[in-house]
Amino acid sequence: MDNGENSKFFKFMNDHLMGPMGKLASFRIVRAVMAAGMASIPFTIVGSMVLIISVLPQSFKGLQGLWSVSFDRINDLYMLANTATMGVLALYFGLVFAYEYTRIQQSEENVDVNPINGALLGLMAFMMCVPELMMKDGAMKLININNKTQTIIAGWEMNNGVTRIGTTGIFTAIIMSIVAVKIYTACVKHNVTIKLPPAVPTGVANAFTALIPAALIALVVLVINGALVALNTDIFKVIAVPFSFVTNLTNTWIGIMVIYFIMHALWIVGIHGATIVTSFLTPIVLSNMIANTKGANIPFAGEFNNCFVTVGGSGATLGMCIFIAFFAKSEQLGAIGKAALVPSLFNINEPIIFGLPIVYNPYVAVPFFLAPMTSASVAYFAIKFHMVKPPIAQVAWPTPVGMSGFIGAGGDWRAAVLGVVCALAAFIIWFPFIKSYDTKLHASEQAKEAELAKAA
Repeated sequence: MDNGENSKFFKFMNDHLMGPMGKLASFRIVRAVMAAGMASIPFTIVGSMVLIISVLPQSFKGLQGLWSVSFDRINDLYMLANTATMGVLALYFGLVFAYEYTRIQQSEENVDVNPINGALLGLMAFMMCVPELMMKDGAMKLININNKTQTIIAGWEMNNGVTRIGTTGIFTAIIMSIVAVKIYTACVKHNVTIKLPPAVPTGVANAFTALIPAALIALVVLVINGALVALNTDIFKVIAVPFSFVTNLTNTWIGIMVIYFIMHALWIVGIHGATIVTSFLTPIVLSNMIANTKGANIPFAGEFNNCFVTVGGSGATLGMCIFIAFFAKSEQLGAIGKAALVPSLFNINEPIIFGLPIVYNPYVAVPFFLAPMTSASVAYFAIKFHMVKPPIAQVAWPTPVGMSGFIGAGGDWRAAVLGVVCALAAFIIWFPFIKSYDTKLHASEQAKEAELAKAA
């Protein structure tokens, strides 16, 4: 690319991608979702670790005898850690989302709302939607079903816990938290609250401030639920329609290619694409991961991204980083590679992105897009065709390649091999481009040295 083409390319990216996505990332709801996703990480990892203990003998048959006299006997005990984390993830997600959304309203609109109140009001609105009702003989009744395929007791569907407060409830928790916080904020803005004298303790005053908003939220949710039940549906089923479309789209190869193109296009123009894009996808990959534990085979689940795709960080740069650290002729690339090598082993590559640099650098833009799209394709089809078990456990994103796939797939050694294969596939894409860039920089460095030698 010449300079004119470079400027046109980056102008196009700024106008049509950076601008819209930057605005989207600044939305209050999006920022609150990001916060909830980050806060949920410890719970998903803890819940996944005990699940791995339970399923490990499926991958290593030799462990079955040992497990039958040890872990299997206390399975119901230690799996409580999974039920109390992954099994109720919508509660954690909804609480943090409502808290953060209320806090943002408080600070940016100068409204005297309390984030704790907002979190609890959001939780109340969500929990009112969990029980299932139906119209029967002209009356609304809680559903009761108990057979081999389904168990619903007084409206509460059970499957190793309450089904709807697990990952399937995350989207409903978000929507109902938005409704609750909006009503709460409007009440405070328009003084539709009970105000106590200044001498009353703050905790008591906050509780009474939320009294009228709580009543209004309850009324609104009851009206919404009642109207939907009368139409033989409910909020979970309504919300599932658009979100299931998005989920199905992300579970296709084309959908995954679009995701990684957008993620890296944002990075090219200086926006942290991984944070923005993955924050939207967190509820989807968590739901898919739980579906995999129940027998599904969905590649795009759990930490698919860091286990197989962006190995070494965004752009799948691990192989490239190793190459420039030990084989680059350019002193600039060699120094950057050595400095970034250890962080890259843990999927941290900001030194590469901003030091190489990759941002606004047309010489490495193509492999930065293509390498992760290639590694994603390899992983997607390997899982899709049952060559490797799908992700069933959440992994800490800095976990090194190989180990991350092994843990994520519940102890499947083939997933460890797949992670390494994906890293190699990405490096094959990187090699000709980084080799050419290295040659260019090396020639430039030699020319400068020659000029200095002449000047001396």
